[in-house]
This record gives sequence, C-alpha cells and structure tokens, in this order.
Amino acid sequence: MPINLFEMLLWTFRRNENDVINLYDSLSPIMQLSTDGDMLNFGYWDNSTDKPVDAQKNLCEFTGKLANLSNAKSLVDVGSGMLGPARKWQSDHPDLKISSININYNQLKNSDTDLIQKINSTSRFLPFGDSTVDRIIALESAQHFKPLEDFFLESKRILKDDGNLVIAVPVVSKNTSVITDLGILSFTWSSEHYTIESITSKINSVGLSIIQSQKIGGNVYTPLAQYYFDHRKELQERIKTKYSSTTEKILFKSLEKMSYASENNLIDYLVLKCA
Repeated sequence: MPINLFEMLLWTFRRNENDVINLYDSLSPIMQLSTDGDMLNFGYWDNSTDKPVDAQKNLCEFTGKLANLSNAKSLVDVGSGMLGPARKWQSDHPDLKISSININYNQLKNSDTDLIQKINSTSRFLPFGDSTVDRIIALESAQHFKPLEDFFLESKRILKDDGNLVIAVPVVSKNTSVITDLGILSFTWSSEHYTIESITSKINSVGLSIIQSQKIGGNVYTPLAQYYFDHRKELQERIKTKYSSTTEKILFKSLEKMSYASENNLIDYLVLKCA
C-alpha cells in the first residue's frame, strides 16, 4: 500500500476532520497487521500481558470499569474506530445499549455488528437528546477533537445528572517543545498535542467536574515499544506485505522516540472520569 509522504505531512500539519480520516484510512492497517486485532489503541500493559491485542483489551476493561458500565443502560462511544472496544464492552455487558460515533464512514461501514448502533457524526455534534445518556467514553480519540471544549459541552448536554464521561488520551508535558523534544513524533503523532492542564481547564470551563484522574503512561508507551523491538523481524515481514520498508523504518524510529519521550516525562497518558 503506497503512502504519499507529502500528503501525510499536509494531513499532519492541517489535522482537519478530513485529514484525520485520510490518516486513519492510510495507517490503520499497520496497527491491524502488528496486533492481529481491530482495535487502534496503544493498550495497557502489565506483567501478565504478552501481546498487543491483550494490552488493548486491558485498556478497554480499564476504561469500562472506570466508567462503571455494569451499572449503566446506555453508552456513547465517541471516536469508535472499527468498533473493537465497543464489541468488547458489548460482550462484557450484554444489556448495555451502545451507540458508536465515528466521523470516518468507511470504518463504520466495514465494521460488522448488529448489536451496536453506528452513527456517522462528529464529536462536535452528538445526536442525542438532553440528559438522555448514562455514559460517554472517548478511548484514545479525544486527541483528535477540536475544538475540544465543543465535545465537552456536548457531553455535558446529553449526560444524565448521574452520568459519567471517561476519556483516555495521550498528552504532552506542559514544558515539552513539540518539534525539539518530540522530533519524529511531532510528525507521526498525527493529532493535537494537548497538555493535562489544557484538558482539565477545558473540562472545568464547561461545568463538568473531574472525579478521578490517573496517569498511566508507564503502562502504555515503553512496554508497547519494547514489544515491537523484541518482535521486529516478524512484524517487519507482516508490515512489508502492504507497506514499504521505509514506512516500517519510520514506525520503528517513532517507537524509539516514543519510549524515550515517555521515560523522560515528555509525554504521558491521561485517563479522566468526569461528572
């Protein structure tokens, strides 16, 4: 699958909604080839995790428990990707009514499920009535939402009084220089580079309250990168069935930088529960 690097640079710098769709359509298969799964998150790694797909399921369980899905009747999954997490939550909570929001129509169209409502929309417009939703989860998608406060305003509008919003999102440290400190990551991390401070201030500004906050970057970035380093030869062969060797080298260098940035507290991974 040829990738036009000039187009990718344009998509990365502009990062409008169509650019994000193009990026995911171009790069999602790399994640699928590397993980043998249909989830697009980095995963939550612990001592018992052997494979990326297991780490990804762990992150789904982590956010699902934080959202207390076992006591909910309805969930809106915003930025749903190919519905991998939604299928996991549906399996764990069969009575939960899940609506998955994705601006990428192709990902929704190619996701095979009859149990989950698929809605082609944006984080800026959640097509639900006021105070009608029990839970909202944005699992590794909010880094693409802009303006982010529009998503928080919509979440506040549709949540019931006792409802919760959970977001899991990569963040940069407030003193991090995106170009100087992140290097190649500033190009391959094709999203907004939000800080913890900017996210929390936007949440507070719309009248939501943060009731739990955890930084889990140590269980996300370095373990994922180390898995790739340990299995690079096998993964190279998989990736090269659809992409060039140059693409794989860029991925490898990005993972090296990601591990370095995490270990030096330049980036982290934030999970928030709001009410």
